[in-house]
Amino acid sequence: MSRRILAAALASLLAAGLQVTGSGAALAQANKPAGKPAAAAPATPAAPALSPNHLALAREVMLGSGIARSFDSIIPAFAEQIRKQAITRPELQKDLEEVLTALEPEMELQKQRMIGVAANIYARQLSEAELQDVANFFRSPAGKRYVQTQPQVLDEMVGAMQTWTQDVSEYVMVRVRAEMGKRGHQLQ
Repeated sequence: MSRRILAAALASLLAAGLQVTGSGAALAQANKPAGKPAAAAPATPAAPALSPNHLALAREVMLGSGIARSFDSIIPAFAEQIRKQAITRPELQKDLEEVLTALEPEMELQKQRMIGVAANIYARQLSEAELQDVANFFRSPAGKRYVQTQPQVLDEMVGAMQTWTQDVSEYVMVRVRAEMGKRGHQLQ
């Protein structure tokens, strides 16, 4: 699994999570039995307002951490899918390329919107002081080096995890067979 696939998976998970949380009330309403009044939703305390500085720090952490890079490959992948779908219509090629090029500023706005959503998630999860500490780390030489090495680290980790998963799977099966054998059970 490549870093690009991991990035796409992360962005998809983020997008899916946003869709799920945003549609939960609608789904509940759609699934309620006909003729029954909707139950009142339990009151949830309003989230405290986030200060502009808190949000700015969260955005800085989002960008400084390198996570936003994962969004960079998503929109070009969508454009590539569209190109592949139109391959049977060569007469569309020139116009399609012009349209995709013209839409790039709008797609950049969409990416910035997702960065804003992700920054808001960080702001809700971490205090302003914590975000300041994290931002300071990412500004430091060690933090910059950490972010710089992440693509290679992730690629190596994926390879290592695939090997580890296989090894642990085999180990667990051998151990379970041995322990079940001690109890008089033979497993294949």
